[in-house]
Amino acid sequence: MTAEPLNNAAGLEAPAGGRLWRDEMRATVKLALPIALTQLGQVAMMTSDLILIGRLGDVAIAGAALAHIILFVCFVLGMGLMSAVSPLAAQAYGAREPRMVRRALRVGLWAAVMIGAPLTVAMLGGETLLRALGQDETAARLAGQYLMGLSWCLVPGWWFIALRGFMGAVNRPEPALWIMLAAVPANLLLAYVLIFGEFGMPQLGMIGAGIATTIVNLGMCAACLWVCYTQRPFRKFQVLGRFWRMDWALTGKLFIIGLPIAGAFLLEYGLFAIAAILMGWIGTTALAAHQIALQIASILFMAPFGISMAATVRVGHAVGRRDPAGTRRAGFSAIALGAAFMAAMVVLILATRHVIPLAFLDANGADASATLALASTLLAAGSTFFIADGVQTIAAGALRGLNDTRVPLLFAALSFWGVGFGTSYGLAFAANLEAVGIWIGFTVGLGIYALLLVWRFNALTRHGYLPDLPGHAHA
Repeated sequence: MTAEPLNNAAGLEAPAGGRLWRDEMRATVKLALPIALTQLGQVAMMTSDLILIGRLGDVAIAGAALAHIILFVCFVLGMGLMSAVSPLAAQAYGAREPRMVRRALRVGLWAAVMIGAPLTVAMLGGETLLRALGQDETAARLAGQYLMGLSWCLVPGWWFIALRGFMGAVNRPEPALWIMLAAVPANLLLAYVLIFGEFGMPQLGMIGAGIATTIVNLGMCAACLWVCYTQRPFRKFQVLGRFWRMDWALTGKLFIIGLPIAGAFLLEYGLFAIAAILMGWIGTTALAAHQIALQIASILFMAPFGISMAATVRVGHAVGRRDPAGTRRAGFSAIALGAAFMAAMVVLILATRHVIPLAFLDANGADASATLALASTLLAAGSTFFIADGVQTIAAGALRGLNDTRVPLLFAALSFWGVGFGTSYGLAFAANLEAVGIWIGFTVGLGIYALLLVWRFNALTRHGYLPDLPGHAHA
């Protein structure tokens, strides 16, 4: 542990303290903006799929919602490990250790392959699992069709996350954004063609949407690899150099940091997954409205998620150069930015909550009016939830920059399942608030989690804590 006086750790004693904080804010925004837009592109791909699937009917949307439960549970396992690439690479970059930057990426790519193969096979049995959980047979069958095409996107999707994390760690996240900007219309066109059988292609319905997503993810991964291997400034890191050499020491470090991240992601997404199951018990209308409102929340979430990834990099850079004051500035600057942005978005959502859901449904379809009305109500009930969600993800990202992931995992278990699930279930069924009660439970759980994470980051950085850096063996 490295410590320095409190006022120095906060960066308040120097005459240029205010300028340091402003510079940190600007650096965070510069890094976060392309990352957030890249994430927004990822959500745009899913949203466009959902809009196209919505033209197949409410039951198809419910099937997509169930398929996404299976996808997210599997995907977040690898996403947690890939998220550990960013702090390890950022710390190495801040310490001016280019070989360690390459090693951090390499172990991430290998980890994706090792866990991706069995999880891909497991996803193919999603329909059987959903039937066992008591879901509507038609919705479960459509979910199974979707997963037949979607399951194969795991490994290329994780590789793209790892490569994007490497780009961000060296302060050049823009190429991932350009690749994503090309992928969004490509996915829309390909999904449209395969779902509805246009231009002489077979009409594949739900499975066509999944195949389109997999093909586009493969293309994104290939494009990202090409950029990292051939273009400046990435090519100097020789990202595929000695790729076949296993680095078990750093792989262990990746799992030590990444598994608790994956665990926290699973606990959070697990809460949303069980919420979809509960919505399915209430009815198809509740499940469809929940999926629409959650998709809108996911779009909003991309900005703080981008800021979170920037916070991981900025804190990691400060750790690498052994700058405890810099870690504190980086984390709290990011948290303030995210809270302000989400507060503004809440005002916008409240003003347009009756209009936005129209993009996801045919307003003239059967039961559409009930689904739209409930989606609007859920958006209003989730206004505080949006702010809490933004703060918690940024605070968690800042803690990852300090390699602090195990305590946040405990916080996640307490907040999401000790409080959030119990509140959601009780309000939905005992208090008879149904779908609205589930969303109120979200807000309570996320609010407690956000408060605990901010407290943790403040407690560590107030005393100038810096984690040890991984060893610098040859690579």
